[in-house]
Amino acid sequence: MDKVVAAAAEAVADIGDGASLAVGGFGLSGVPNVLIDAVYRRGVGGLRVVSNNCGAMDSGLAVLLSAGRIARVTGSYIGSNKEFARQYLAGELEVELIPQGTLAERLRAGGCGIPAFYTPAGVGTQVAEGGLPWRYDGAGGVALASPPKEVRAFDGVEHVLEHGIRTDFALVRAARGDRHGNLVFNKSARNFNPLAAMAGKVTIAEVEELVEPGGIDPDEVHLPGVFVQRVVALTSEQAREKGIEKRTTR
Repeated sequence: MDKVVAAAAEAVADIGDGASLAVGGFGLSGVPNVLIDAVYRRGVGGLRVVSNNCGAMDSGLAVLLSAGRIARVTGSYIGSNKEFARQYLAGELEVELIPQGTLAERLRAGGCGIPAFYTPAGVGTQVAEGGLPWRYDGAGGVALASPPKEVRAFDGVEHVLEHGIRTDFALVRAARGDRHGNLVFNKSARNFNPLAAMAGKVTIAEVEELVEPGGIDPDEVHLPGVFVQRVVALTSEQAREKGIEKRTTR
C-alpha cells in the first residue's frame, strides 16, 4: 500500500517514447512541474499529451514543447503560447481542440470506465461535423482534419457522441497526499488534476506535503488512492516554487 517513490526520476522511469500523458493544471496553477522536468531529463519524445493547455511562461509542458518532445496535444486552450502556435501552424504539432467541459468529462468518463457519452456541446459546429485542422502542412493547407462525429437527438435536442479518454500515464500535483495515494488539492489547483489522475493507467502524483495514512480526514479526500499508483514527496523548496502568470499593479 505504500506508494511513495524516492525521487521523480524513478517515478517516471518507465515513460517511453510515444507515451500518452494526461497532465493536470491550468495556466500555472496545479502544474506538476517537478514530474514534467523529470520526463524532460529522460529525453523521451513523440509524446501524446492530454491537458487543458500546454504550459505557460516557459514552464510546465512548455518545457517539453519547446524541446520538440510533444507530437500531439488534446486540449482546450492555447492561450498566449507563441511556440505552441508556431509548431501547430508549421505542421510540427498535431492538435485536437475540444470544448473545455467536454475535455473534463472525457477524462472523467475514461477514469470511470465509461467508453462514450452524448453532449450538446459542439452540435452544429466543426466539433461535430468534422473539418477542424488537426495538423497543417506547413504551407497554409490542412494535412489532417477531424472526422465527423455521431449526432443523436434526445428529447428533441441534438447531442454529439464523445469518447472517454484513457492515457498510459497521468502526472498531477496535490497539496497533500498520504502513502496510500489519497490526495487533497488546494483551491483552484484542483482544476483538471483529479480528472487527469482518473484517466491515467499509471498515475504519478507530486505532493507538497506527505502525511501518514490517517493524516487526511476521509471527508477531505478529493481523489481516492485507488486512482494513484505512485507518490513523490516534494522538497520544501520545490513546494514553495509557484509562479504568477500575470502581475497586475496600480
